[in-house]
Amino acid sequence: MNYLLRKLGFYAVAFWAALTLNFLIPRLLPGDPVDILLAKLSQRGATVTPETRKAYATLLGGDTGQPLIQQYWTYLTNIARGDLGTSISYFPAPVTEVIAASMPWTLVLVGIATVLAAVLGVVLGAIAGWRPGSWLDSLVPSTTLLAAVPYFWLSLVLVYVLARQLELFPSQGGYDVVLTPGWNLEFIRSAAYYGFLPALTIVVGSVGGWLLGMRNMMVSTLSEDYVLTARAKGLPARQVMRNYAARNAVLPSIAGFAIALGFVVSGSVVTEQVFSYPGIGSRLLGAVTNNDYALMQGVFLFITLAVLGANLVVDLLYGLIDPRTRARS
Repeated sequence: MNYLLRKLGFYAVAFWAALTLNFLIPRLLPGDPVDILLAKLSQRGATVTPETRKAYATLLGGDTGQPLIQQYWTYLTNIARGDLGTSISYFPAPVTEVIAASMPWTLVLVGIATVLAAVLGVVLGAIAGWRPGSWLDSLVPSTTLLAAVPYFWLSLVLVYVLARQLELFPSQGGYDVVLTPGWNLEFIRSAAYYGFLPALTIVVGSVGGWLLGMRNMMVSTLSEDYVLTARAKGLPARQVMRNYAARNAVLPSIAGFAIALGFVVSGSVVTEQVFSYPGIGSRLLGAVTNNDYALMQGVFLFITLAVLGANLVVDLLYGLIDPRTRARS
């Protein structure tokens, strides 16, 4: 119980620190979202008065003339009520609606791609590590090279080859614009078709890291006493690899996988931007471009919750798997 309370206390403090940084960082950026919105209104012929500016500043969380500590208290109070403010980029839509509309796209795209990359990398890494020097093991450097390639360059290559030259997949968008979004077979099929290239970019770009990590762990595990004992007993090679070597070598990958799932919420900003994909990454980039404090803070809040939650789950799982970690904590 003390171990659990210490962990919860640590993550509570980490969450408060993240909330504080989430409040301060957007306000350190140059410019003001209220001025940006009022400039747009002026271009449309609207009359902007000091009263108008004050009203929009209150609505958007801009510079209202209040002391910073008072703005901070208002910010914490609004978050406790679930009020994340109004987005300037998609005015007058609330931030919660913008995030709710974008989050499913990112969770499906990046979530499925992350799971596929992790499973594929772990399986291939286990096979390559079980037989060092094989033809599969010799391909490991090429897969890690792909992990070092920038996402935007890899995205552009796939667009040029598969979308422009071979015309197998669309190059932009999240679904066919003639369709109405909904939970029907035609729309789901269209979303999967449009999401294939962005998902392929993420899988190709990240599978090398999973493969290399699992391969190295397998190689080091082969010299452990329990693996040598299992081999000496004459157990089948597949059983030794699956139940003894891979089962222990995969533990660090499980921890990395849980943390990677936490970062799924943030999406892949570059990939979504290249493919004009309607995910949370594109919304975050638009918020930064327009100094949209409310939307930036809302997206960062969800990312913070996801990452801290994933780390907490990993810590608690390690405490159950290895009781020695509880004694050291």
